[in-house]
Amino acid sequence: MTFITRFAPSPTGPLHLGHAYSAILAHDRARALNGTFLLRLDDIDQSRARPEWAAQILDDLTWLGLSWDGPVRRQSDHLADYRAALDTLAARGLTYPCRCTRRDIRDAASAPQEGAPHHGPDGLIYPGTCRGRTMAEAGPREAIRLDMEQALALCPDLPDLPDLVETGPAHAGRHRLDRSRMIQGIGDAVLARPDMGASYHLSVVVDDAAQDITHVIRGEDLFEASFLQIVLATLLGHRPPVYHHHALIRDAQGKRLAKRDDARAIATYRAEGATPEDIRRKVGL
Repeated sequence: MTFITRFAPSPTGPLHLGHAYSAILAHDRARALNGTFLLRLDDIDQSRARPEWAAQILDDLTWLGLSWDGPVRRQSDHLADYRAALDTLAARGLTYPCRCTRRDIRDAASAPQEGAPHHGPDGLIYPGTCRGRTMAEAGPREAIRLDMEQALALCPDLPDLPDLVETGPAHAGRHRLDRSRMIQGIGDAVLARPDMGASYHLSVVVDDAAQDITHVIRGEDLFEASFLQIVLATLLGHRPPVYHHHALIRDAQGKRLAKRDDARAIATYRAEGATPEDIRRKVGL
């Protein structure tokens, strides 16, 4: 099987050391295996994506010595693909409209009878307030959610995550795709938002299938998201890729880096005279 991987940053800010680490890992592994390294811009959130950030990303990656195969795929060019996937799931009775605000969800999750709020890859676990509503009731400003329990009922042969996920010791013993965990620990994730069309989880599953991605290399902060994305890929008839989750690059206080942390932006290091080899050393490569 040909090794095909990708780096898929969002052009909503500058690349920092954590992005560089992930991109270099994916690029170098693809080159070592005589595989394919693709670049994708996850710019589906057009309210935050900026063309100047997209240009900076390409420039920083080139400066780092990374090259990609074929044209850059931009999510904003494929909105119809995500809508078609959403329609497929809706036709199978797996979606419902949700009119709850973030505050509604937060208040419901914080109710005394609920205990401590639980978080999953989609934020606070949705309490199911709108579950049971039909798509015919969907309003123009409502989100669309996956009915996880119904989805799992249609996936009797879901693979175990050890076959699909490569992880370090941080997630040892947590790999089994357990149905009760999927329902209680992930819940009815959002598949589409009125301001974005498709959610991150749905769009990346469609993109990875369209690009024949065999391996996804990304940070351990997205470990839980792999459970959800494997389910979505299976429902849409795609073979899920193998997921490898690497450790995160953190600051001196142990906090993960964020795009707003301009002090560790690749462009800042470049302006200070750093070389690509300096960046590799800073991230431990």
